[in-house]
Amino acid sequence: MNHKPLRSVLAGLVLLAPCLVWGAKLKIKKIKARDNPAEFVSFSRPLSKDDRLYHALDRLTFGPRPGDLAQIKRFGLDKWINLQLHPEKVPENPLLEQRLSPLESLRLSIRDTFTHYPPPRAIAAVARGSAPLPDDPELRATLVRLADKYLQKKAAAAGTPARDGQTTQRGQLARNPDDESDLEPKVKIAAILTPEQIATLKTGKPEEKRKVLESIPAERRLDFAWALRAPERRQLLAFSPVELRRDLMLTISPENVVAGDLSEGKLMRAVYSSHQLQELLVDFWFNRFNVFLNKGSDRYTLPTYEREAIRPHVFGKFYDLLLATSKSPAMLFYLDNWQSVGPDKLGPDGTVRRFPAKGKGKSKRGLNENYGRELLELHTLGVDGGYTQEDVINVARCFTGWTIAAPLKGGGFEYNDKVHDHGEKIVLGYKIPVGGGMNDGVKVLEILSHHPSTAHFVSLRLAQRFVADIPPPSLVNRMTETFLNSDGDLRQVIETMLSSGEFWSQGAYHAKMKSPFEMVVSALRGTGANVTSAFQLANEMQKLGEPLYRKIEPTGYSSANAEWIGSAALLDRMNFSLALAQNRILGVKVDVAAWEALSSKNPMAVARQILERDPSAQTRTAIEKTLASPDWQGQARRQAQLASVVAGLTLGSPEFQKR
Repeated sequence: MNHKPLRSVLAGLVLLAPCLVWGAKLKIKKIKARDNPAEFVSFSRPLSKDDRLYHALDRLTFGPRPGDLAQIKRFGLDKWINLQLHPEKVPENPLLEQRLSPLESLRLSIRDTFTHYPPPRAIAAVARGSAPLPDDPELRATLVRLADKYLQKKAAAAGTPARDGQTTQRGQLARNPDDESDLEPKVKIAAILTPEQIATLKTGKPEEKRKVLESIPAERRLDFAWALRAPERRQLLAFSPVELRRDLMLTISPENVVAGDLSEGKLMRAVYSSHQLQELLVDFWFNRFNVFLNKGSDRYTLPTYEREAIRPHVFGKFYDLLLATSKSPAMLFYLDNWQSVGPDKLGPDGTVRRFPAKGKGKSKRGLNENYGRELLELHTLGVDGGYTQEDVINVARCFTGWTIAAPLKGGGFEYNDKVHDHGEKIVLGYKIPVGGGMNDGVKVLEILSHHPSTAHFVSLRLAQRFVADIPPPSLVNRMTETFLNSDGDLRQVIETMLSSGEFWSQGAYHAKMKSPFEMVVSALRGTGANVTSAFQLANEMQKLGEPLYRKIEPTGYSSANAEWIGSAALLDRMNFSLALAQNRILGVKVDVAAWEALSSKNPMAVARQILERDPSAQTRTAIEKTLASPDWQGQARRQAQLASVVAGLTLGSPEFQKR
């Protein structure tokens, strides 16, 4: 692919960027040693002018790409920061839009996600004839094929034969006898690929397989997928371009297409987005309001959750973010609030009500405290925020009736007054009177979003992510004051942080360890890698200990250094770095030839290019020691191999692992 026209467009956007800036010159508040306890003295020592630039790129992006340092120097740190604070003023990278285009599920409603990528129970319902087929011809054909496969497996398990097209030949799913669109395809692979291409898929090298798969016309991709046996489809997933991989997965497990789109989209945005600070904040707030992908229907609600509840509010008012997450079907399902009901005796008309279980053998439904507890402990006040167990119970009572519509009815937020607890509640000393209905929960969110403990807790978490694991009290206190004075305006809180001497101090510089996600993305950005598929990258994330969207606990992934430091973890990072630098990550390509030219005179030039500065003495020593080892001495190693090793060692070095 020729990237020259795209680079010209991006260069033009960079030149225009200063004209789009909104806001005044950044004024950094000077910090004196006496402003904090003695252990925070390093936060009163300012960074040099050059170190500020490196620090900005390390903390306010996922890591610099080649040329980013020159750009920030060209139009100034203040203007660059203002652009990051106002992403709406900067056009998005066209390459990112191209990468996101195939990921259809990221743009669908919950209902459409459910119908386009049905779960096993929906496929079984079609197979039994108890569910209607969709109107869309392609969806209908795919669903019938999946239902036929279901019946074939069921028949095989029972020891009875089953015919292709069995579903459509039953009376339950009537169709036009002349319409063959619903039948199992009779296309063979030989009708799509040449014998040589078929042989390559069986015995070829990864890049050769990928070229064959890329050559399949768009209109034949689904036929190709159905012509393969399921094990063959799974074996080709890692080699396939994104569009074909989605079709292959659709024929194996449709619901996993959604999970794949989420990981692909997150990695692509982090690597390519022009709005780097926004993407960092989306990741930050998703972890603060974590939802686990693999819990039931959340695999269908998560794209909408991130798109509508998190992303629009990262620079807005905290109350709006809190309300959006509380009403999200993803959160309601994850923390079980959708099943929470009030006591029998507290009906709106004074009558006694009974709430039987949903499902045979289940216990009677009742009050569920999960969301109430996490709302207080993780989302707002913090564990030391001054609430009691009685507050947890009363908050849970306020949110009874906040539930979810059925997927085929939209799958969105729904309030059911019949199961709401209409009694009086006391939350943090505030009386919530009888008869408030859904507004009981809204009132709780208003109380919490304006509470001083929430202001402090949110400010602390932001400072821990962007400044240091233990940030200086002076900074957290000023951010808290801004939160309270601005009605929880998150952009203003971040501006307070970025105009602080503490942020631009020696105490903050390189004080944070990159999480696996941050490390992987910064390596991709630092090497200028061309990422066309993130399938293997997502698998690497799992190996490194941070599988995307799969943190089971409500806490989300931690940004604390201690979470990610360990000899085994560092070894895994080094292995990833070397694999990336040697082009052993499928779907990712780095320009090894350019490194080879750089290293022909001085191998350390490759390290300098990745770091955008001379490597530290520690990094240089480690590289020189490796190159002086017997494995390298006396052997006719290709310059490209040497350059790749230098690049890998640089990416895996402690210097690169810090931000």
